[in-house]
Amino acid sequence: MIKVGIIGGTGYTGVELLRLLSLHPEVEFKVITSRTKAGRTVADLFVNLRRRVYLSFVKPDNELLCACDVVFSATPNGIAMTYAPILLEAGVKLINIAADFASKILPCGSNGTVYHTLARNCWPKPCMVCRR
Repeated sequence: MIKVGIIGGTGYTGVELLRLLSLHPEVEFKVITSRTKAGRTVADLFVNLRRRVYLSFVKPDNELLCACDVVFSATPNGIAMTYAPILLEAGVKLINIAADFASKILPCGSNGTVYHTLARNCWPKPCMVCRR
């Protein structure tokens, strides 16, 4: 099982992540954070996730997040930057949905991709400029 944490689980992208990942047979949710809904269960707020997600929201906690294999940050721009150094140092994979680390764009490669640098990793994405 892959131990997953979500920072910002009550926003649109956080709820969509919960919905999609709850269908994956190898995902085990360990922590779902929300500053405003801490203490409430996921099922109480999102009826479509009843019988899928059994956790309650908690305030962001580095110790809980560092116990995950992968953490998704579904927060407004700028928030993931505060968690990235701690999580990466603990060996946790961080997948950021916001634009915090997507500021440096390298030119198109021969295979028609643009590489957005994300911390130490790159992810290929179709080029929006030359359409290759």
